[in-house]
Amino acid sequence: MNLLQGQSLTLAYQQQAIIEQLDIDIPKGKITVFVGSNGCGKSTLLKAFARLINPKQGHVILNGADIQQRSTSQVARELSILPQSPQAPESMSVYQLVRMGRYPHQNWLKQWSKMDEEKVMEALARASLLDLKDRSVDSLSGGQRQRAWIAMTLAQDTEVILLDEPTTYLDLAHQIDVLDLLYDLNATQQKTIVMVLHDLNLACRYAHFMVAIADKKVFAKGDPADILDAHNVQHIFGLDCHMATDPIFGTPMCIPFGKGNKRPSLDNSSQINEQKSAVS
Repeated sequence: MNLLQGQSLTLAYQQQAIIEQLDIDIPKGKITVFVGSNGCGKSTLLKAFARLINPKQGHVILNGADIQQRSTSQVARELSILPQSPQAPESMSVYQLVRMGRYPHQNWLKQWSKMDEEKVMEALARASLLDLKDRSVDSLSGGQRQRAWIAMTLAQDTEVILLDEPTTYLDLAHQIDVLDLLYDLNATQQKTIVMVLHDLNLACRYAHFMVAIADKKVFAKGDPADILDAHNVQHIFGLDCHMATDPIFGTPMCIPFGKGNKRPSLDNSSQINEQKSAVS
């Protein structure tokens, strides 16, 4: 059973259609990654899944029910979202931020409980933030800050987690740190994770299921190895490339050719390899 579905979705801003008649099923317990060029509608689709924008047409189905027909608290107990570049109030501590993830589980009859505290501490531990829980969020490094926000979504304890470009503005080491955390969360707790990523090679490495968006629709979907080739990359991104296999992870690896770059001929490539062999 798919927890999250888009049925005949049309999404628009000020009557300008961004997504048209899109159908997609998000596989349960997997990591799904949306890829596509800037402005193609990846983040817009993620916001529709989180009920942050209303479809012009069609439906978002969460656990078998139209998300528009459910209360905000019901949705927040089943689905969480980490938007792009979130901002915490000044001087808020890491613990206070992560504690906010429990708000959907509170009401006037049910106040803060031992279980709430356990969920917060568990989230801090999973994000390796226990030693930093009393630090202010704005004093953290970029990678630490992003892990704090992810810890907040973990404390929310939803089956589905949506993340809009969670590695934006992070250096490569912190990108891997954050993606490894999400990968481990999926592997150990079978959370359904949906995220937008710009780095195609990292998307291929971490995605079980990839959705390529182009021309306002799903252009291709499936295992990255099955849907990514040089022709599809050219259509999705308008970019010429050579597709190879990552020598360590065995996932697709995109080697792009920028404007003005010439693809080496096979003869030149052979000569280069022969020269390297001779040197070694």
